[in-house]
Formats: sequence, C-alpha cells, structure tokens
Amino acid sequence: MLTNSLLAGALGAAYLTILVLQLNPQVPLWSYSVLHWYATLGAFYGLHLALLFYVVMLLREMVSLDAFRPGWISVRLLAWLSAVAAAVAALLMWLNRQGLAAVFTETDLRRLTIGAAATTASAVVLLGIAIAHYSFGRHGSRVGAALLGIAITGSLALPVAARGVGGALPLGGRRVSIATAPFSAAGPRVLLVALDGASLDYILPRAAEGRLPNFGRLLDRGAFFDLATIRPTQPDPVWAAAATGIYPSKNGVRSAASYFARGDDRPVDLLPEHCFSHVLVHLGIIRDQPNSSIAWRARPLWTILGDYGISSGIVRWPLTYPAEPIRGFLVTDRFHQLVGSMFEFDGRAAYPSELEPVVREAFNESGEPASDPLAIGVAAPEAAAARRDRFYSHALQSLAAERPVRFSTIRYQALDTIGHRYLRYVQPGSFENVSDEERQKYGGILDRYYAYVDAEVGRAIEGLTPGDLLLVVSGFGMQPVDPLKHVLARITRQPDLSGTHDRAPDGFLFAYGTAVEPGRHQRGSIVDVAPTVLYYLGVPIGRDMDGYARADLFAKAFTVERPITFIPSHGR
Repeated sequence: MLTNSLLAGALGAAYLTILVLQLNPQVPLWSYSVLHWYATLGAFYGLHLALLFYVVMLLREMVSLDAFRPGWISVRLLAWLSAVAAAVAALLMWLNRQGLAAVFTETDLRRLTIGAAATTASAVVLLGIAIAHYSFGRHGSRVGAALLGIAITGSLALPVAARGVGGALPLGGRRVSIATAPFSAAGPRVLLVALDGASLDYILPRAAEGRLPNFGRLLDRGAFFDLATIRPTQPDPVWAAAATGIYPSKNGVRSAASYFARGDDRPVDLLPEHCFSHVLVHLGIIRDQPNSSIAWRARPLWTILGDYGISSGIVRWPLTYPAEPIRGFLVTDRFHQLVGSMFEFDGRAAYPSELEPVVREAFNESGEPASDPLAIGVAAPEAAAARRDRFYSHALQSLAAERPVRFSTIRYQALDTIGHRYLRYVQPGSFENVSDEERQKYGGILDRYYAYVDAEVGRAIEGLTPGDLLLVVSGFGMQPVDPLKHVLARITRQPDLSGTHDRAPDGFLFAYGTAVEPGRHQRGSIVDVAPTVLYYLGVPIGRDMDGYARADLFAKAFTVERPITFIPSHGR
C-alpha cells in the first residue's frame, strides 16, 4: 500500500509540474528548472498525496470484509489512483484556464485548453481501465499493465506536447518612447484616487444613511458603475491593467512577484490556483521576489500623457520602483520602506530627486498623532497601513503645491489590509463564532477607515475647478474568506483573515465633475480606466488597448465637442 501510494503521489506531483509549465510558457521544457520544480512540488504535494492515498487505503482495510493485500506495484490499485490524480489535474487545468484567461495570449490559452482536454480524456481512459481491470481482469495481467502504462504515459505526454517546448522570451522589456510634444500647462485636470479592496456594496447603504457623505455626493451628482477586475486579483496586475488599458497577457505584469523553486534561479510568474500553492511561499518552500518597474511591457498612462505635453504626478502606484523619469513627479510605492535606510538617497525612490526632501517632510508631518485616520489601538499591520496612506496623501498635497500637474493619482492601500482582518465584524452573519462583544469592539474599525477615505474624497472634490474630473476607482472588492481557506490559514499559522478578493469581486469607478452625466452606467472593466483618462484629456486611444473610453460617463455637450480618436499604438 505504501509503495503504490508513493507512486501515485509522484504522478500527482508530475501533473502539478505540468500545470506550472503550462502557466509559465517562458520556461524551457528541456531545462533543469523542470526538475527543480518537480522536486519542490513532489516534496510537498507528492508526499501529502501519498499520505492521503495511504490513509484512504487503511480506512478501506479497516471497514472492508475482504482482505486488501496489493502487490508492490499493483495494476488494479494504480489504475484507480492514477485516474483520481488525472481527474484532479484536469479539473485544476480547467479552473486555471477559466480564472486566469486574461494573463494568457491567444496561443498560450489555446495550448492550455488542448492540454486540459487531453488530461480529461486521459482521466476517462484511466478510469475505464480501472473499472475493466476490477470487473473482468485478473491479478498480474500483463495486458492490463501495458495498457495502464500507455495511458499514464499519454496523460503526461499529451499536455506537455500541447504546451510545446517553451523558452519564449521572459516577460518584461523596455518601453519605446515616441515623439514628445511641447509642455502644455493649460487645460482640465484629472485626479484619480485608487483604492484597494473597496466595495460598492459596502458603500451604498452607508452613503444612503449619511455616514459617508462625500461618497453620497458622488452617487447623487456623479456617474458610477461596477468595474470587473482580473485574476490573479493582486495589486500589481490589477493596477498595471488599469494604467495601460491592456490585459496582463500583453502588458507583462501577470502576478505580484516572481517565484523560484528551491535551487533554481529561473523565475516563474504564476503559481496554480485552487491548490493552495501560495502556502508554499508562506512556508518558505518557494521563494518569491517582488516585481519592479522593469516588468512593464506596455506603456503606462503617465508616459503616454508625457508624449502629448501633459504632466503627471504619480504617488504610490505599484511597479514604479525604481523610479523612472516622467514629465512631472513620481513617488514610488516603496518610498516608505526606504526612508531611514541606506537606500533612501539612491535616487530611485522618487523622481525628480530634488523633490525627495519635500516627500520626506510630508512623511514627518504625517506622523503626528492628531492626524491618525483611525485614532484607535488596532493591530500593528493595520495601523502601519493607515499611517502609510496618510503619509502618501500628505506627499501628494505637498508635491502638487510645489509642482502643479494636469494628471495626478494616489493609491490608498489600507482599506484592503483592514478589510482582510475586520470584515467579519461588519458581516457577522457570514462567519461563525463572532460574539456580540467582538462585534461591538471591532465592528466600527472598517467603518472609521471608510470615513477617512470619504474625507479624502471630500477634500479632492473641494479642490476641483470647472472642467476638472475626479475619478475614484476601486481595483477589486472584498468578500468573506472561504471557510476551507480559513481553516488552512489556522493550520499553517497564517494571519486569521476574514476578507478576501481571490474570487475577483468587482471594484467600481466613480466620475465627478462639471462634464459628467450623473447616474449608474453599464458595468465596465479595469482596462477601461486608461482609455477614459486619455479621452477626457484629448489624447487618442491606442487600438492595441483592450479597454474602451467610457464616453457615456460624460454629458452630450462634452462628447459632441470631443469625438474619440485613435492611433495604432502608443508604443511599448
């Protein structure tokens, strides 16, 4: 029983290795990286699958009246175990193909589809062999063993053949600039407030009750719609899609990090979903390395605007470190990590470097206790996230006063951090074991931070002048965590989270300004953000963009005077 369980576990690890190769076509098939990933996945998934199969067989032995004494390598037993392993692998392939479609090119998606179909067919064949051998075969049948060997080999070879040898150029590349227009300071301004983890379902009832008055102003006098996000639902790929108007399959940002198997220096950028693969990162079995600004393969919004003479102020957008030159100013999302470190003055935390003292001064001012957006004793990670939001907000205000720009954006991240931990106390019906005392103690924390963000939105509204546009965009929403994932987090001693965005809940987009047509509009996509900003500022849309300019947000008097224009591409 043990030897057969180990063989089945090794087969399951092989299927998972194939799935990793399918998700990362840049990894050459004939390389040591494949062996490193198989060894890494086998040491975790293979051994756990073998243990699971062995326990199942022991339970069968305990309850069955028939003696269960398989051979060292049992054709009958391996047929059943390999059929189960192939069926689970096929299911994982289909789920990843469906959920991660936006990160694949058409060719890679077609290959993944063929591989999943081949694995499904193999699982059916293996199940047929298991049934036939159990019903009509005999122990030690050479014909049955040969058929089983052929079927198992085919179940591995077919998806690998569909995937191809791989070895495509790794994602990431240089951006090519096009002709630069003279600087233009005149014209309307656009402020984009980016929110992690904010949900329209959370805002609507509280705005109706008057608890979020500035969101109420957006609802009453602005335009808004639900915003479909992408998977993996992580800040890097989501906000890269928003900044480029292009899905991850073409913009180069497919996840939040690069991942390395033990002993390997070749990165992959996607881990399989639905099999708790990120637990391996938490346990240190797989090493991760955060992305940087070299990951872009498509030009972000602010570089395009610079080509047309429009200045930008970018604060805390993901994938901006190391800072690259732009027309305007840029504060990277890692500035708070570098303050006080040996890298603070390396010139890569912000651009231009002469504005760094302004940012550091804003950091010092934001540390005053009186400006604490929570003003409560929450846990350290949530309190630190709130302080960082306050710091970057002060930095944008100071920089905008020092160097006015026509397009500016800031990202608030703490709503996501606080929602992960405290969602259970504002939605107690979705969770067990939430006492009245806990709800009273912690139930107001998320509300208070929404109130802080609401105040920030109000300040942005007050700063608008006729012709300006305010966009408040949530890249993804928040949902109660899956109970199974909650249990797994406790087993692996991860933080006890209650909110998640793994299933890609919708975000939203609010538009507010004199040119906006109030009302709720048809659901859009995260890739609509960049084309809409370009359209409003009079810049043509690249035909290679996946998103659309949402001209329906604006009044007819505005759209009649500003038709949508196109160019083939803004370059990469």
